[in-house]
This record gives sequence, structure tokens and C-alpha cells, in this order.
Amino acid sequence: MTRTAVLNLLAGIVIGIALGLLYSWQVDPVKYTDTSPDSLHADHKTDYVVMIAQAYVADGNLELARTRLATLNLSNPGQYVADLTTFEIQRGAPLDDLRALSALAAALGAAPPPLP
Repeated sequence: MTRTAVLNLLAGIVIGIALGLLYSWQVDPVKYTDTSPDSLHADHKTDYVVMIAQAYVADGNLELARTRLATLNLSNPGQYVADLTTFEIQRGAPLDDLRALSALAAALGAAPPPLP
């Protein structure tokens, strides 16, 4: 291959990547609709469970909390919430969040860890 052919090949690759990124980011980006909460990233799933716990503390509706947790497809929601409480204690989460998680875990029949 001559030097000109290599430069043309590299220029074509760079232009192709640039046009592909422009199209996928600006012209026709991916739009997520009707996705399930179980597809959330772990950090967002944690936030979702904390919000469920906060809602449970506010309204006392355990069945609604169970329904919301069911969207995460957890094998043992109560234990998951108790384990999440332990993780959030270690992370230094706000006491309101810890109390809500602990209350939800207890309502679901799991043994929450002692709060600091």
C-alpha cells in the first residue's frame, strides 16, 4: 500500500466514525420507553428502593410497596432491603433513608440491621 492509500483509508475510517456518532447521538438517538425498573443500573436501583421505602413510611401501604418491589424481580425483597440498609449504613446515607429502609425491611419480615 502506498502512503496515499493508507491516509485515504484512515481518513475514511475517521469520517465514518464521526458521521456514525453524529447520526446516533443527534439525528436518531435511542429512546427508551416502557422499560422495567429491573433493568436499572445498581445505583439507580438503590435509589428506587429508597424511594419505595420513603413512600412506605409516608403512606403505610405495604401492598403498594410490595407491588413496587415486585417490578425489580427480586427473589427475596425483604432480605434485599435489609442488605441494602446495611450497605447504606456503611456508605453513610442520611438517617431518614436508613429509617425508611429499616422500617420497610421489618414490614417485609426481614431482620434489619441496627441503625447507628
